[in-house]
Amino acid sequence: MSAADQESGGLGIDPMHQFEVTPIIPIHFGGIDASFTNASMWMVFAAIGIISLTVFAMSGRAMVPGRWQSIAELSYEFVANMVRDNVGKAGQSYFPFIFTLFMFVLFSNMLGMLPYSFTTTSHIIVTFALALFIFIGVTLIGVVKHGFHFLSLFVPKGLPAVLLPLIVVIEVISYLSRPISLSVRLFANMMAGHTMLKVFAGFVIGFLGAGGLFTGLAIAPIAFMVAFTGLEILVAFLQAYVFAILTCIYLNDALHLH
Repeated sequence: MSAADQESGGLGIDPMHQFEVTPIIPIHFGGIDASFTNASMWMVFAAIGIISLTVFAMSGRAMVPGRWQSIAELSYEFVANMVRDNVGKAGQSYFPFIFTLFMFVLFSNMLGMLPYSFTTTSHIIVTFALALFIFIGVTLIGVVKHGFHFLSLFVPKGLPAVLLPLIVVIEVISYLSRPISLSVRLFANMMAGHTMLKVFAGFVIGFLGAGGLFTGLAIAPIAFMVAFTGLEILVAFLQAYVFAILTCIYLNDALHLH
């Protein structure tokens, strides 16, 4: 029995193997490994999917939209309303970025639901890179727009002077933790969901492999997997929505302070 089998209870299924990053095209610059990996490949697939939906689906625009044009228009309106409701008119110039961010996270999550695929958003390095870019960008927007007055973001209005040192420290820590909370939320949800699916797939294989009465017991984990897969699809959408709407909220704080 292999080490992977032992770690997975002897079922021959390692639930963490699906998150392994493997090089496809080795690329090295000095001591830097810049190989094109399976994670890179599925990011490219996500980009191709977004381009196909937003460009090719709209290339033959019609008064009565077809299926793909309707999906593209609904996606556009969904994000546009999100930006309008949470940032206001001042946020419309940032709509292209919010839309791209939402679609990339959504497509990455959804592609990860395909058999033998790779979920790029289940890796903390990917989600943290996105979150850190958002954090730095939003901070720069706030500083450029408000100058030193941007620091008033850490001082709530009407705050008693005696509480000022404590509240400012709490506000600064809360602000600096944004990229961590934003990235961990997405990474943890996607990784946990896919791990659970793989674990129950191991139960199914184990019961079917045992044969006899155990074959009937495989019905329960199969039913759970079907239900949990539907839940994971919903979570994939919700996590893209949460990631985008929190970005809108952070952008609103930078543009309007409080």
